[in-house]
Amino acid sequence: MKIELIELVEVRLPLVRPFRTSCGTDTARHTFLLRVVTDAAEGWAEFGGDPGPVYSPEFAAGAERVLLDHLVPRVTALHRPSAARIAEALSPVKGHHMAKALLETAILDAECRAHAMPLAAYLGAVRDRVPAGVSVGITDTIADLLTSVSGYLEEGYVRIKLKIEPGWDLEPVRAVRHEFGDGLVLQADANTAYSLADAEHLRRLDAFGLVQIEQPLDEDDLRGHAELAKVLRTPICLDESIRSARDAATAIALGACRIVNVKPSRVGGYLEARRIHDVCAAHGIPVWCGGMLETGIGRAQNLALAALPGFVLPNDISASSRYYAEDLTEPFELDDGCLRVPDGPGSGVTVLPAALRRHTVSTRALYAR
Repeated sequence: MKIELIELVEVRLPLVRPFRTSCGTDTARHTFLLRVVTDAAEGWAEFGGDPGPVYSPEFAAGAERVLLDHLVPRVTALHRPSAARIAEALSPVKGHHMAKALLETAILDAECRAHAMPLAAYLGAVRDRVPAGVSVGITDTIADLLTSVSGYLEEGYVRIKLKIEPGWDLEPVRAVRHEFGDGLVLQADANTAYSLADAEHLRRLDAFGLVQIEQPLDEDDLRGHAELAKVLRTPICLDESIRSARDAATAIALGACRIVNVKPSRVGGYLEARRIHDVCAAHGIPVWCGGMLETGIGRAQNLALAALPGFVLPNDISASSRYYAEDLTEPFELDDGCLRVPDGPGSGVTVLPAALRRHTVSTRALYAR
């Protein structure tokens, strides 16, 4: 397989409603796509970061720079680039997991399409449908929150995740549990908003029967999470702390988590995400696939990953309508609480040219033969 073109497409899609977390409020998905054209097929991938380094140290402009100056030249210098060789070729460049994931994923998509192989089959999927949860952002009032949760449950989502932060934690969780009962599969996501000094406060969440509390402490505080886990009955799930299979193994050995959220973009791509899945499965740790407000491009690829056997908890892979009035692919729709795993070549979806044009901000070539 020879690479003919690598093109960056900056896009901006308005969200159907603002999405607020402890990191800030999003009103649009402003990111970029990577299109890789080879002599056999073309592949697409979606950058998982944001315009600014708020959720992650990586951000769009920085990722573009490292792609142009460091990552793309290393890949195009390979005689026969393939997804399996990308990580080794890029290993001299420290960090930049999201930029690396973008390049590896686009090439992997093209490679699978060239061989008429679904990405799900390549990764080792065992199911054709995956259960869908929904992430509910911080709202202005408890009443607004209850209205949002009620709407998502009516749509058929099988799990509710509440974003929390200091000052917005016990009351919203208590209200949702009281309103919708003990049968609701409920969890909370702190996005690193707390410290170990908040342990006694966080322990009060044990009363609400949460499936998990996600990433309560800083991403680099594995010891703190291990200490917090001794205090809480609620299982701790690590998200931002897990950037590799090695991180997952370390966290498990320390007792810092009982569940892992795998975000392919954050860990460097779908091949490393599969390795994290394998490490967790070997230790009996359940995993699930987190979301980054993906369009249909990233959503399809996440579904392929979430179809692996160790993904036993509902995922943050919602229907397209959860975030977008118009998606860049045919919309994903909820069916009996699940989303279908695409079974076509590669990611199994086609980028819609008209929708892409409407939401494209700019296009620039990073490489052309």
